Amino acid sequence: MRSGVSTAVGLLAGFALDRILGDPRRGHPVAGFGMLAAAVETMTYADRRRAGIVHEALLVGAVVGAGVMVRRGGALPMALATWTVLGGRSLERTGEAMVRRLERGDVAGARELLPALCGRDPEVLDADGLARAALESIAENTSDAAVAPLLWGAVAGVPGLLGYRAVNTLDAMIGYRNVRYRRFGWAAARADDIANLLPARVTGLLTAVVAPAVGGRPREVVRIWRRDAGRHPSPNAGVVEASAAGALGIRLGGRTEYRHGIEQRPELGDGPPPAVADLRRAVQLSKLVQYAALAPAVALAVARCRPRRA
Repeated sequence: MRSGVSTAVGLLAGFALDRILGDPRRGHPVAGFGMLAAAVETMTYADRRRAGIVHEALLVGAVVGAGVMVRRGGALPMALATWTVLGGRSLERTGEAMVRRLERGDVAGARELLPALCGRDPEVLDADGLARAALESIAENTSDAAVAPLLWGAVAGVPGLLGYRAVNTLDAMIGYRNVRYRRFGWAAARADDIANLLPARVTGLLTAVVAPAVGGRPREVVRIWRRDAGRHPSPNAGVVEASAAGALGIRLGGRTEYRHGIEQRPELGDGPPPAVADLRRAVQLSKLVQYAALAPAVALAVARCRPRRA
């Protein structure tokens, strides 16, 4: 089977496995990589950018190298790698669980669940605050956990899938601007920004396409994206959050409380602040965008096997 076709078949099979099974409950390879990265950090850490660059290159390079070694196996390793890297179904399940708890007034249960979605301090949030935190996280992670892996897999096969997840995981571990990681985590944060530049914008376009299914209008999505995305401190989160705000007709951003302190995030969108009902629509929007992302990913993969003209 030609490489582009086997890549496309592997993407489709891996996506199906993610929809059916979600993330493995035990022994997830991404969790294993996180443990390895934490162990390596004890040897590479220094309060310098150069040390962070070495740390990033060592770990991402090792993962990409492993992907290169197994990619010749055809569609099967591609399918398994896709399933391992995708997290869209688990993201939906967590969002749905959050909706159910908030709808029955179980604020304490929703607070217990929030750390599975984001790093905000749940103890200071009421029901609407929990809904907003979950909604913003679902919008951002639709790109990180689903659209970006599919696109990187389509372009670069198994090495692209594994390399992207390594970059994204390292950013989640050390890509912070606190005292310990301001310098050491700089490379991880920048690498993640670069890896998500195109996927975030594809996510924004797909959000516009499927917006009518959740009561939105494509033109409004594009308008809010163009007007508000640049206000966000992240070049990629601003795109996907502004697009989601436009599709759902709500306003995101504002006072945001983390365990390490308080940030005043720029407001995105023109509508009212999100309520619990909007979180249910956001979960549906995430699901639709994930399915929509399959088309460009498969098209890219198949395009790789077309013979070039002399």
